[in-house]
Amino acid sequence: MKQKKKSDVAALLDYAGSHRGLTFLGLALSAAAMLLSMAPYICIWLAARDLIEVAPDWTAARSVTRYGWMAFATAVGGIVLYFAGLMCTHLAAFRTAANIRKRGVAHVMEAPLGWFDANASGLIRGRLDAAAADTETLLAHNLADIVGTITLFVAMLALMFVFDWRMGCACLLAAVVSILSMFAMMGGKNAQLMAEYQAAQDRMTKAGTEYVRGIPVVKIFQQTVWSFKAFQQAIEEYSAKAEHYQADVCRVPQSINLTFTEGAFVFLVPAALFLAPGALAAGSFAGFVTDFAFYAVFSAIISTALARIMFAASGMMLASTALGRISTVMDAPALTIPEHPRTPRDGRVEFEDVSFTYDGADRPALSHVSFTAEPGQTVALVGPSGGGKTTAASLIPRFWDVSSGAVRVGGVDVREVDPHVLMDQIAFVFQNSRLFKTSILENGRAAKPDASRDEVRAALMAAQCGDILEKLPQGMDTLIGTEGTYLSGGEQQRIALARAILKDAPIVVLDEATAFADPENEALIQKAFTKLTQGRTVIMIAHRLSTVVGADKILVLDEGRIVEEGTHKELAAAGGLYAKMWADYNQAVQWKIGSEKEAV
Repeated sequence: MKQKKKSDVAALLDYAGSHRGLTFLGLALSAAAMLLSMAPYICIWLAARDLIEVAPDWTAARSVTRYGWMAFATAVGGIVLYFAGLMCTHLAAFRTAANIRKRGVAHVMEAPLGWFDANASGLIRGRLDAAAADTETLLAHNLADIVGTITLFVAMLALMFVFDWRMGCACLLAAVVSILSMFAMMGGKNAQLMAEYQAAQDRMTKAGTEYVRGIPVVKIFQQTVWSFKAFQQAIEEYSAKAEHYQADVCRVPQSINLTFTEGAFVFLVPAALFLAPGALAAGSFAGFVTDFAFYAVFSAIISTALARIMFAASGMMLASTALGRISTVMDAPALTIPEHPRTPRDGRVEFEDVSFTYDGADRPALSHVSFTAEPGQTVALVGPSGGGKTTAASLIPRFWDVSSGAVRVGGVDVREVDPHVLMDQIAFVFQNSRLFKTSILENGRAAKPDASRDEVRAALMAAQCGDILEKLPQGMDTLIGTEGTYLSGGEQQRIALARAILKDAPIVVLDEATAFADPENEALIQKAFTKLTQGRTVIMIAHRLSTVVGADKILVLDEGRIVEEGTHKELAAAGGLYAKMWADYNQAVQWKIGSEKEAV
């Protein structure tokens, strides 16, 4: 049986948790406030009725003052109740938005790391943080206004037909026109426009984040105008969506809506003129005037109520799209945690007939890959770009789960190992090392939070970071990225290597760890590799073939398959793809040397 989809309000209340009761209390107080807000109008009508009955001897109306004070008291009471209701709904709304953010962050923490490659941080933040803020408006204001307005309308419908149903119907015509106008703006296919508008906003947020992050590179290569193009296109697309919705969709319906809601009294005048002769003929003109005064007073409520409905309806639509954006984060795949986890015996890594296809891809990134890396052995993955090297390495720590086959660590399928235990078995050094804007000491401790200063220092020295510490004003306590203290790419890479050394994991994954290093830093990084890889299982991805010459085993991947396997000497003599790559590499090195000599 297909499960019925929850309404947007029910979905939001699920996030409210223990504060759900506050929401209901706030809604009840809002409904009571709306009922109380009608009392001043009734008091005004009662005062007008008394004055009409004694006209022209106005002094005979004894109850006018009493009705005036009653109107004042009920108006103040309605304001107090409404304020109390909003306090309740605001508290619940803030807690709900906080819960959405907390649950969202908790969920993405359970997502495989590969999911973040396809979902930029700016996009995730826009979907989660900004969308959560949009739900605050619904719960804090819109929902209370909807409940209060519905209560007000039900009470109005009852009152409108108490004295003269014909004048009551005339007053309600404005409400009918307003509802039709709002449906024209927000109903049907126009509801999809709001989703498109929010999607354009997401793209603009993502483009803006990427542009700001890339400013240093942009300035270096003097590509400011061209780099701004993608951001500008995203802004223009967002602007076009907003302008289309406001100008083409909302202009006419909104004009009609405002005209009739603000002029609800206009419908009452023709009805009164039509009914007046009959009242005169029947000798009940005084009663007719009294009734007309009643409907004239209450027609003023209609514009206020309809304005609340329109504001609340737009909030409902905005919250609906916000929930859709939140769902894209909450629906992120989560790593499965085994009920009975097993512990790897050692650092052996085994791929058994592994295939993997990225979502939306038309061909597999890896196809029937099998190999083994024994403890203490270095296995290098080489091959053309897009061959599947990084994908293969990413499957070991479960950045993604295999589509078929199995990846084993220490004889255990990685899907049967607790993710935290698995991550403890593997140390990573990527080509793009990320350092936090904190001290070098704390950057090192990212791998082992309880490490002592001596342990961190030892790891830094093993990673050949002694020259870095010597030139920094506060040594290990120097903050990175602030007060003008910045490190080169090679220096950052050595700090990242210190992290991996401090982690002391039995398996090490090196993904182009020397890609952005200059010759001096590369030499130091190679020395650090000696310490890092000693006695460990090493999976090394490299384009610089000079770094894999000493590997125990080299796997050549092309189009997701292993096409060659062996040592450097064996593969260089085999005359296959690796031999061609090695020849091309040596030719490129000679070309660089030749170019340098010519320059000299």
